[in-house]
Amino acid sequence: MKKDKILVIGACGQIGVELTLALRTIYGVENVIAADLREPNQLLQGSGPYISLDVMNKEALWELIVDNGITQVYHLAALLSATGEKNPQFAWNLNMQGLLNVLEIAKKEKLSKIFWPSSIAVFGSTSPKQNCPQQTIIEPTTVYGISKHAGEFWCNYFFMQYGVDVRSLRYPGLISYKSEPGGGTTDYAVEIFHHALKNKYYECFLKEDTYLPMMYMPDAIRATLELMEAPAEKIKVRTSYNISSMSFSPKEISLEIKKHIPDFSITYKPDYRQTIADSWPQSIDDSTARNDWDWKEKYDLATMTNDMLKNLKL
Repeated sequence: MKKDKILVIGACGQIGVELTLALRTIYGVENVIAADLREPNQLLQGSGPYISLDVMNKEALWELIVDNGITQVYHLAALLSATGEKNPQFAWNLNMQGLLNVLEIAKKEKLSKIFWPSSIAVFGSTSPKQNCPQQTIIEPTTVYGISKHAGEFWCNYFFMQYGVDVRSLRYPGLISYKSEPGGGTTDYAVEIFHHALKNKYYECFLKEDTYLPMMYMPDAIRATLELMEAPAEKIKVRTSYNISSMSFSPKEISLEIKKHIPDFSITYKPDYRQTIADSWPQSIDDSTARNDWDWKEKYDLATMTNDMLKNLKL
């Protein structure tokens, strides 16, 4: 069993639940503290220590880290793209100040590693639409994307100036059967499975031909752990790594679902999230991650759809 003591901030979010459980398998239940402002997620209840924490309260966060001998922090707390647009000032404050609090404490306490997620939301309408590369024009159009872009450079700054070993992934849309959507523009790709099983019908908030980069949650969790386990000399990117596994449209995923549920139907009623989706790349070039630390996905659209429906039926 590994000896690090880990704090997961935002443990009740879409990524946090499954990442916390995976970390507890690796490091031991008592060595992974889950923290969030919300009530514990059902999957986390009874699985290990849980603390109510507001990451904006720097003093309380610092005390928690010191008192519990924390050596690694996974900082996941953030307001996502669609939700953030409803309250831009709050989204900026939470997404930025929370990260700075973690980085400052990591510097002062000499924590061994920090993980912070970025997103494809850093890209904007001027970024390449196909196979968007690691280094390219980045002009985000949402407060979420702006905060993630700024956060990437804060992470790089703290690594360059203070030696803080902070690592990051630009997550695409994430699909999971274990946790609810968190207010993102790619949430349709989670909702569609629930509606298909319950109602055999889904009204999608994006156009049928809207292609976006996506990833199944088991691949996202594995990528996160592999990044954090990689030797420091292999981590060449200290802003955030492009990462992806598949790209598809609402029409394509609906056709895949129909192979399992023949009478499923879908209609389209694009809303304000369509503008956000149109500003993002349709596919991502993640060759840097593949070359630096041997990233490789395991799931494609067909295998993900089969696994999602199988598990949601249980």
